[in-house]
Amino acid sequence: MQKASVLLFLAWVCFLFYTGITLFTSGFLLTRLELTNHSSCQEPPGPGSLPPGSQGKPGACWMASRFSRVVLVLIDALRFDFAQPQHSHAPGEPPVSLPFLGKLSSLKRILEIQPHHARLYRSQVDPPTTTMQRLKALTTGSLPTFIDAGSNFASHAIVEDNLIKQLTSAGRRVVFMGDDTWKDLFPGAFSKAFFFPSFNVRDLDTVDNGILEHLYPTMDSGEWDVLIAHFLGVDHCGHKHGPHHPEMAKKLSQMDQVIQGLVEHLENDTLLVVAGDHGMTTNGDHGGDSELEVSAALFLYSPTALFPSIPPEEPEVIPQVSLVPTLALLLGLPIPFGNIGEVMTEVFSGGEDSQPLSSALAQASALHLNAQQVSRFLHTYSAATENLQAKKLHQLQKLFSKASADYQWLLQRPKGAEATLPTVIAELQQFLRGARAMCIESWARFSLVRMAGGAALLAVACFICLMASQWAISPGFPFCPLLLIPVAWGLVGAAVYAVLLGTIELKLDLVLLGAVAAVSSFLPFLWKAWAGWGSKRPLATLFPIPRPVLLFLLIRLAVFFSDSFVVAEARATPFLLGSFILLLVVQLHWEGQLLPPKLLTMPRLGTSATTNSPRHNGAYALRLGVGLLLCTRLAGLFHRCPEETPVCNSSPWLSPLASMVGGRAKNLWYGACVAALVALLAAVRLWLRRYGNLKSPEPPMLFVRWGLPLMALGTAAYWALASGADEMPPRLQALVSGASVVLPRAVVGLAASGLALLLWKPVTVLVKAGAGAPRTRTVLTPFSGPPSSQADLDYVVPQIYRHMQEEFRGRLERTRSQGPLTVAAYQLGSVYSAAVVTALTLLAFPLLLLHAERISLVFLLLFVQSFLLLHLLAAGIPVTTSGPFTVPWQAVSAWALMATQTFYSTGHQPVFPAIHWHAAFVGFPEGHGSCTWLPALLVGANTFASHLLFAVGCPLLLLWPFLCESQGLRKRQQPPGNEAEARVRPEEEEPLMEMRLRDAPHHFYAALLQLGLKYLFILGVQILACALAASILRRHLMVWKVFAPKFIFEAVGFIVSSVGLLLGIALVMRVDGAVSSWFRQLFLAQQR
Repeated sequence: MQKASVLLFLAWVCFLFYTGITLFTSGFLLTRLELTNHSSCQEPPGPGSLPPGSQGKPGACWMASRFSRVVLVLIDALRFDFAQPQHSHAPGEPPVSLPFLGKLSSLKRILEIQPHHARLYRSQVDPPTTTMQRLKALTTGSLPTFIDAGSNFASHAIVEDNLIKQLTSAGRRVVFMGDDTWKDLFPGAFSKAFFFPSFNVRDLDTVDNGILEHLYPTMDSGEWDVLIAHFLGVDHCGHKHGPHHPEMAKKLSQMDQVIQGLVEHLENDTLLVVAGDHGMTTNGDHGGDSELEVSAALFLYSPTALFPSIPPEEPEVIPQVSLVPTLALLLGLPIPFGNIGEVMTEVFSGGEDSQPLSSALAQASALHLNAQQVSRFLHTYSAATENLQAKKLHQLQKLFSKASADYQWLLQRPKGAEATLPTVIAELQQFLRGARAMCIESWARFSLVRMAGGAALLAVACFICLMASQWAISPGFPFCPLLLIPVAWGLVGAAVYAVLLGTIELKLDLVLLGAVAAVSSFLPFLWKAWAGWGSKRPLATLFPIPRPVLLFLLIRLAVFFSDSFVVAEARATPFLLGSFILLLVVQLHWEGQLLPPKLLTMPRLGTSATTNSPRHNGAYALRLGVGLLLCTRLAGLFHRCPEETPVCNSSPWLSPLASMVGGRAKNLWYGACVAALVALLAAVRLWLRRYGNLKSPEPPMLFVRWGLPLMALGTAAYWALASGADEMPPRLQALVSGASVVLPRAVVGLAASGLALLLWKPVTVLVKAGAGAPRTRTVLTPFSGPPSSQADLDYVVPQIYRHMQEEFRGRLERTRSQGPLTVAAYQLGSVYSAAVVTALTLLAFPLLLLHAERISLVFLLLFVQSFLLLHLLAAGIPVTTSGPFTVPWQAVSAWALMATQTFYSTGHQPVFPAIHWHAAFVGFPEGHGSCTWLPALLVGANTFASHLLFAVGCPLLLLWPFLCESQGLRKRQQPPGNEAEARVRPEEEEPLMEMRLRDAPHHFYAALLQLGLKYLFILGVQILACALAASILRRHLMVWKVFAPKFIFEAVGFIVSSVGLLLGIALVMRVDGAVSSWFRQLFLAQQR
């Protein structure tokens, strides 16, 4: 088997998984059709006369305007309880003291002094609670769908009808200042704009201070009709510190002063709207649909009386989209075409002095216009797509026809209106609320065919991984022909499908094109493989997973079908991992496979081996197991509680040091973080020194000696600046800002340089062969001259390696009296593992930089835990001299389970509010401008760091048992007086270690392929289980809260893991090729 065949076969299997994920996603996360129709004054929303007083008035359109100007103050993440007035507590009850309570005192004062002029509402936000989706809802009145959340930081211009477009079409002057997201959503729509970068969540003041610099001068100038100010300080404070930090009180007090100043500057024809686009969790995040995230504040104020009654004791709850039709009619504008919100009838009552009959009639008129607009939208949308449910749509149209007829009859007979008006208003409200509910339900409809096809593709890919992992180690299995057949058929199928669509003039769907290619490729493979190979083997051998592993796997997969277990997975995973570790120890001891060292029970090079006592073997495994359980327990201390478990308290160690208030505690934690960094660096250097690789003069080892300390120093310096940036004196702010940019980029640059050197010179060995060394062995070859083929090289390499050992052994015996001499040939026995460990270390430093400082302790535990697990797993893996080599399912399952445990231990959860957005600003404190892929890459690297590290390190599962061969030889004591016997059996002293893999290169490559297929199978059945759970439970109450985010995170995690796996195996093969080249040069030198 060739190296290229291994990588190509794994890439093809990954393609099958990717296609299944994409096809399932296209049927599960549907997007809503965005209509480009626009409302206009010239086209009333429906038949019938317009409301009385709307004809002939200046500025009138569908309804006469009540206000000529509006000031819209959007305070990002203004949760409702931030603005809720605080009443005096009952006697005997302790006062509630939270930093965010009662800071907007001006709202309470206005509501008490001018109750007919102001109103506070609880705005019910539709998920997802990300800023761009909320801005779309606040301007169009529509409902952005779940999948649109992915474009939160890749905003594009809104094509639907919206308030901003209606204002500009009516000639109104719209001035904007604040969040630059509006620039992308409404390009060129503002008469004047002051945009400020919004993505730097660590900056609490730049946007807000920039707005305040222009706000009051703009208002005093009078050159505006609509003024929009989007403040970001409260949202950024939540992301950086959380709502319970004293800094939140400062930002809310600043916003209170802004509201007071605006109220003093308002004229009688101006309406003030203060709104939050969404709320925030107790951690300061948002994006999901928890109660705190979907509860925002909405405050209306007019210098003239606007409401007929005083505010209720408990503020009314209204949908957020209701603001859109309300503002449109108050300003005398058409309601945007795609709006599905319901007007806030209270503001159309005419003030405290209006008559009840005229107030009710004005409310009915506004509701009727609103209902006509929604009915027109439903008719147009249902004609363009079949997403809406026909039966419910028919029922709603009947309801609207009746309500509209009653309204027209009421206009013609005003004398009996007083008794009929409440019924008409109730019917119109019932229609509007029913239409909104139907749209919400219909836009969550799924394509069952695509979902079933995607799940089927995932199942087939898992089945191929399971079968091919068994076939891979079978001698003579024709992987190369079987690989060419599916690739050829896949290309043919895709080409035929594309030509067929072109012939019938249909639009080419890339998702279906990939699915056709996948199906066209795996069907011939399965047929050819089963007909030529699989049918000759017993069926039981096709399902080789041991029963204990299968039981653990089924338990883990069953978790994905329960929302409560998915929520509690962060606690369940360490328990499963600990149980799995205990099972491994018990099973290995029961089967008598606890063999430290590995090869003591295996005859090596024709000699019999001694064994240690069972008690010592059990104690060895027990120490490893206890160490693993201890590391698992310590890593569990770094946990983040899901928002569905309010009684849980998240670990305070996940927050950055900058959020700490006490200086002494911060310094102690900083010292602990730096100590963990130094310990990680020292552990890697000691490991490389133990196996001799650190003594190599090759560039990668020189970089490990000098480059890694520089990376650690740069990381520690960046942590120091980030944790104390707010405490720096003003004269040093520019220096700190510059260093915050340079240091992370320098660390990443050093890591990239180290990886490049490792790929360039991956063989880290030291040759000290002296001139004229005696030849103790003749290399016998079946060919003459230098090796001319890979087969010749594979034959001669083990002989050369043993030849080198004998030469160095002769030098050792001649110089025994001068002291011990390090045998340089040992370095070649760990050449593969050294490259992988070095690559993991180089990857770990940039990934660590993207996390909070105290996560360095988790990374240290990760390396220690991986080391212990590898030793425990290696204890039960027999090492053979001629192959086939294999990694048991227990090892692969434990490795994948530990990757999941590390994901949670680094403070992550499979929900959008838990994403660490701050990672996007590491090295880019001022943001990324219009670039969107770089922040997405940084945030993705932070989120899926554990997936990447464990996938790249997966080849260590195959290499580690060979590496552990040297440990047993060091433990074995040479009895005194046996020097002569030792000289008779010289080959027993020097283990080949990883060079045993080169004794049978075909088995080596087959073992790498089998390992990759097993790892993909474990990950694949997880994503398959998530897809099935999301499909079966698609009407579950928690589908968008739990199951959909879990599927998305598992899908992205699978993609990251599969890419990392391919990179890790490719690195091992690069080292193998370099070793072959190194031996070839050595052989040519010997020939000369």
